[in-house]
Amino acid sequence: MISFKQLPLEAKAAVAAGMVFFSMILSRSYLAEKLDLRMRHWVLRLQMALFANTLMLMGSLHVWRSTVTMFTRSSAANSLCFMLWKIAVFMFLALAHSSFFTLLFLVAEEPYFFSLAAYTCLGAYIILIFFLFTLGSVEQAYKFLVGRGAKAGTGNKNRTAMKPVLAVMLTLVLTVVGLLNASQPPTVNSVEIPVHKLPSTMTNLKVVLLSDIHLGPTVGKTKLAMIVRMVKALKPDLTVIVGDLTDAEAEIIRPAVEPLGELDSPLGTYFVTGNHEYYTSDVSNWFELLKSFNIQPLHNENVKIVSPKSTDDWFCLAGVDDIEADVLRYSGHGMDLKKALRGCSSEHAIVLLAHQPIAAKWALQERPDINLVLSGHTHGGQIFPLNAGAYLLNPFFVGLYKVGQNTFVYVSPGTMYFGIPMRLGSRAEITEIILRSA
Repeated sequence: MISFKQLPLEAKAAVAAGMVFFSMILSRSYLAEKLDLRMRHWVLRLQMALFANTLMLMGSLHVWRSTVTMFTRSSAANSLCFMLWKIAVFMFLALAHSSFFTLLFLVAEEPYFFSLAAYTCLGAYIILIFFLFTLGSVEQAYKFLVGRGAKAGTGNKNRTAMKPVLAVMLTLVLTVVGLLNASQPPTVNSVEIPVHKLPSTMTNLKVVLLSDIHLGPTVGKTKLAMIVRMVKALKPDLTVIVGDLTDAEAEIIRPAVEPLGELDSPLGTYFVTGNHEYYTSDVSNWFELLKSFNIQPLHNENVKIVSPKSTDDWFCLAGVDDIEADVLRYSGHGMDLKKALRGCSSEHAIVLLAHQPIAAKWALQERPDINLVLSGHTHGGQIFPLNAGAYLLNPFFVGLYKVGQNTFVYVSPGTMYFGIPMRLGSRAEITEIILRSA
């Protein structure tokens, strides 16, 4: 039987990841009643950071071997340039691994430079792993198709050496492009949506949709103030924030949230939770903070949005808790559509705020009379190559979808970004929705 010491490093990392994952399950089962909510969720977030790092360790070993070890026998191995290259690769990997811990220890009114650097390295790490894997697969396919021959020649060695060089060059280019793209203000996307049974007096009603701002280690007060200025310039009748506003506790990041107090939509500003609000384990304090800025959380509840032209005309605006609250066993929270739509009948138009597209799908299966669902969560994939995974894992990916005869779903690609300050294959968006009576 092979002992743990005899296992290759990648296998040891996989075993460590499995142990951390097992500890997460045990913690949920045996510590649920022994720790208060905040401590329990802090432990969970620490375990998630450790789990991600142990998984990343397998990729980091591959990166090191591909970009450093394979060149140690070359003529330049003893040069100063190669020594500096080894240090650069090591620092790159160390920063990428540290990114998950900045979420726990380095959150303030404005992002720390270390956090921005760490998450940038994490984004570059994901891109680099993808290209190393893809180019390696192409190389193996080429060898299989043409045959290896009796001996590996100089040409084969050169092709092998070119693989990490090409991967690094592509990663550098895409990282710069992604950083520049994410540094731009969100685009304003105007969308007209026909809403069945919307009163004619409410046609042309303007709703601004925000989602996935992710105040935390890489998004601070300056970016939020920019978003608020852009929203005010649109002069919406109604503003909605569909979750993942924050990644930190309310007390820690309160100064960064102050610009939200300047939102002054005549028909109100409303908020529903996303999965990241529950990761903070501080939802109640966030609700109170948002209320102090005249932003009303819809905690499995609804309000009547009354026409400015006639008090007899209105539609039902409802919001549900994010489904992650059920997974995390967050007391008093969880998606409850029946409670959220209590008093909302099919005689009036119904607009539902639900953070995750899967929640939108479940809601429409239960209540097909909902006319419009506004969601976020996917970020449009945020960066290549994560776009494909986000597309496959969500029933609605990004943009406008028609479901049945009288129902629409709109999924925002996010107003900022989570952690990694990069956008590749997606663009941050403030959505201006014009409601039309239909």
